[in-house]
Amino acid sequence: MTTTAEQSLWLGETTVEHLPLTGEQRAEVAVIGGGIAGLTTALLLQRRGVDVVVIEAERVGGGVSGNNTAKVTALQSTMYSTIEQRHGALAAAGYASAATAGVRVVSTLAEGIDCDLQRAPAATFAYAQDERATVEAEMRSADRAGLAVEWTEQLDLPFPTHGAVRLPDQIVLHPAKYVRGLAAAFTASGGRIHERSRVRSVSVTTPYRVSTADGEVVAEQVVVATHYPMLDRGLFFARLDAERSYCVAARLRSGTPPHDLAISAGSESWSFSRHGDHLIVGGQGHPAGERGVDAGRYTALADFAHRHFDVAEVTHRWSAQDPKPYDNLPMVGSYLPGSARLWVATGFAKWGLAMGSVAGEVLADRITGVDSPHAELFSPHRVSLRSAPTLVQQNLKVAKDIVGDRLATSDASASADVPVDEGRVVSDGAGKKGVYRDQAGVVHAVSLRCTHLGCLVRFNGAERSWDCPCHGSRFDVDGAVLEGPAVEPLPRRDP
Repeated sequence: MTTTAEQSLWLGETTVEHLPLTGEQRAEVAVIGGGIAGLTTALLLQRRGVDVVVIEAERVGGGVSGNNTAKVTALQSTMYSTIEQRHGALAAAGYASAATAGVRVVSTLAEGIDCDLQRAPAATFAYAQDERATVEAEMRSADRAGLAVEWTEQLDLPFPTHGAVRLPDQIVLHPAKYVRGLAAAFTASGGRIHERSRVRSVSVTTPYRVSTADGEVVAEQVVVATHYPMLDRGLFFARLDAERSYCVAARLRSGTPPHDLAISAGSESWSFSRHGDHLIVGGQGHPAGERGVDAGRYTALADFAHRHFDVAEVTHRWSAQDPKPYDNLPMVGSYLPGSARLWVATGFAKWGLAMGSVAGEVLADRITGVDSPHAELFSPHRVSLRSAPTLVQQNLKVAKDIVGDRLATSDASASADVPVDEGRVVSDGAGKKGVYRDQAGVVHAVSLRCTHLGCLVRFNGAERSWDCPCHGSRFDVDGAVLEGPAVEPLPRRDP
């Protein structure tokens, strides 16, 4: 019996380690975040003669950049009909131009990087008959936006579909190899990368002092490319909604996964990608911190794969989290209105391989004084009146979560009541604590109060983590930060 690895298909290999940040360093630009957006920005800036240092909380490419479906595509589910409805046809065309540029950036930078890059068509399809009208609308919007899309009634999938819009000549690759290749190119030309160095703070005035537990970088400009912005200034947390989704990788007996990089258009979406003889199935998304999440998310994906494909074994499973902007457009540019030295890239809404890459190009242009054709559309300070109701609804949910969780009763009265490999909210005097009992029977107890803005975290049984429903911070069972915007761990409690 084969054990399914509880990690991404992309992250099992030993990689070059970069030393943590210690002492004080100086640079023209400090980039916070060693993923697609951060390293693309850093490498492009370096090639323009800028002195850059990259600071990564864990390992290069170890975050969402190494936990995805490996698709680099300008056709992105139903993005064009959504943007056209909310912002108009001109904005959809601007997004298409940027997404196409993102694919080009990856194709160009991947030259010389051994990252298993292949060309393949991307498709959005109707899994059920009632999804066909949605796909037809996406076809019309993508065509008006300028993409060379085509309609097809048949995809390379082993089950019936009800029509699809397809875009040829997109990319599938090994994302971790690609990101590590960017890092290698950056350091080979003198760039500095520091891993296992979580940034705790950035000073308000310039020169910026970017501080970790053991070191500091003094820089004239700073790029925050941490996927979800870790600085509360700018109120990004009020305009982003964190969503979590899941993947399984399955080895096929035939050894030939579908060629099309496909995703269904329904509210329960099914996403398909490939690597070698592996099929990758993604989906089962939900808002971060949702109640009742357990390993059933993975079971549903594995069952779907077994039902429709010649699966020999499910070899890997993993999940990722993505910040989705309230108005569906990425936020790339100055962190604060009027600022020209503090920058941000976020809000890629599950399409970060393409959009994070073009974000790196936009920021490299802005920092070096080059006009970017995408800067205005992706400005973090745009006003979207059509999307205002979504923003209000999003923040009403946060308020409801803050109040509701404090009023809710505990799941258990004592730690002894918590079953093995499960997490519970347990009474703790006049308050509550989060308790997890591991498979060896050892109890782990932490404060439930998220160190970002004080919401109460909830247990994610699929990932064995404590997740914040307000802004998506995640912590392990001992309180260590897994995902921001939080930068401080949850305090431990007596078991």
